[in-house]
Amino acid sequence: MKLVLMGYMASGKSVIAKYLAEKFDVTTIDLDEYIENKEGQTIQEIFKNKGEIYFRIAENKYLKEILEKKNDVILATGGGTPCYANNMHLIKQKANSIYLKASINTLAERLLLADDNRPLLSNIKKEDLKEFIAKHLFERNNYYDKADKTLIVDNKNINEIVNEISAIFYSK
Repeated sequence: MKLVLMGYMASGKSVIAKYLAEKFDVTTIDLDEYIENKEGQTIQEIFKNKGEIYFRIAENKYLKEILEKKNDVILATGGGTPCYANNMHLIKQKANSIYLKASINTLAERLLLADDNRPLLSNIKKEDLKEFIAKHLFERNNYYDKADKTLIVDNKNINEIVNEISAIFYSK
């Protein structure tokens, strides 16, 4: 089975994918890491040197590449992946999907604690973060809501989330 985890930045996609993959002995791929390996640059460098349009084209290319493979995989997408280049349609055709839904407050708290560099947040002031997230979620929810399942992740630990996803997709 191919399982695609989607959701906003800091919703837990990459971490949850790793735990699920370990639990079910399945390959996991973080799409951003995959792109970085293929392109030989970090996501931040791609945005800076080649622009977001180039990144979104590459993202679509590598998403297709991953979903066309025959093996089972748990794929953690980037936050914007479902929203561009007909990616959501591709995901719906080739995989099962789950939206890891977190509140604006949860996302803001996690993003403020994170020490990684996220290109879309590079020019956002701390006091503007919640408004930025709210605007983005408003734009992206139409895509996220097309996932096969939605799981609220607020106030849940990793094991709780992994167990809920397991019950949905791996209990058969």
